[in-house]
Amino acid sequence: MTRNLCQAATAGEFVPYFQPVVDLRSGSLAGFELLARQHHPIAGVIGPNSFIPDAENEGWINDLTFHLLEAALPAVADLPGKLFLAFNISTVQLHDPELPDAIRNLAERMSFPVDRLSVEVTESALLSDIKTARKIADRFRSFGCGLALDDFGTGYSSLKTLQALPFNILKVDRSFVSSMTTSKESRKIVAAVIGLGQSLEFSTVAEGIETQQENEMVDWLGCEFGQGWLHGKPVPPQALVAVASEFQSKRAPKRFAENLEFRRSLSRFDNPLHVRLAQLRSIYEAVPVGLAFVDCSERYLAINKRLADINAAEMVDHFGRSVNEMVPSIYPQVGPNLQRALRGESVLGSIVAGDPGLSGKERRFLVSYEPARDEGGEIVGASIAVLETNSLSTPLPTLFGQHSD
Repeated sequence: MTRNLCQAATAGEFVPYFQPVVDLRSGSLAGFELLARQHHPIAGVIGPNSFIPDAENEGWINDLTFHLLEAALPAVADLPGKLFLAFNISTVQLHDPELPDAIRNLAERMSFPVDRLSVEVTESALLSDIKTARKIADRFRSFGCGLALDDFGTGYSSLKTLQALPFNILKVDRSFVSSMTTSKESRKIVAAVIGLGQSLEFSTVAEGIETQQENEMVDWLGCEFGQGWLHGKPVPPQALVAVASEFQSKRAPKRFAENLEFRRSLSRFDNPLHVRLAQLRSIYEAVPVGLAFVDCSERYLAINKRLADINAAEMVDHFGRSVNEMVPSIYPQVGPNLQRALRGESVLGSIVAGDPGLSGKERRFLVSYEPARDEGGEIVGASIAVLETNSLSTPLPTLFGQHSD
């Protein structure tokens, strides 16, 4: 250790800071991530990037970790509720076979339940000796500790990484979260990471949430937990009681902004992504209404058998082909309303008369068109619902709402 850092350690300049981690479903405080800070007498509060590399290279990273945990564990243990404490271990520590038992012993001495600890590692820390890392990770998990893969998606991401260690938490990197509102690509990456976590039955945590819009987007996608300046900046131990009290006193946040009226479904709160997809598939297969989803070029991306039968074509024959190609005889009636939906307008209960299957028989349909938007509100296609009305006795407006034509 350099002389300056020796002096800093002796003077007690290295202190734990705590950033709140919030349950996005309820808005309640779920736990904290433990962060390292140096209180320099001249420079003020210094972040970990200035001293962690030296701690790793010069062999005092374990001393620093235990110093911070000794102060952090009792501070969190005294708070109401079963809050977890997440902390990072470095590349060096992930290859120290004595580390798990040493941390467990420390937690027991501090009367902190070890199953409320969550160990966070980055993918780069796994590369040099995956077998040793696996043994250490298994040991932590045997105590009931959580194991989080941090900064997922930033460089080494692969399914092999997720398979290598017994992770149960996946953290979405802040660089993607912070650009979600302006970048469709970032939104797709965040959606993919959250969906991957759900399919593997991992908890998911979005880092770096700074705005309500970012918070709503990750919530909309089904992310379970969030952290970032919107929910609270890192604070020293003496501020923990005030932070916990503030979360207890404030009301749960609204689930979505009222001005985003296109978000009408609440099913996203109830089930993970793969379950919602299964629900959607069952609806498409069972409902006695023709259903389809088309992209912004009016090409079919999804269709059920009922609508394929109306169009007198196989379901698979629709994929990659446009509505105009599949039903040219009635497209002059369908096209204008479909284009209205692709511009963002809902068109409910439009009457279409004709013979889409060219059977020689005139038929009447009630058709609705609904714009589909991604998490950022950008239109990505349109949903189409078709109901044949020839044999129905129910008045048309009561089925789809007042029709527009």
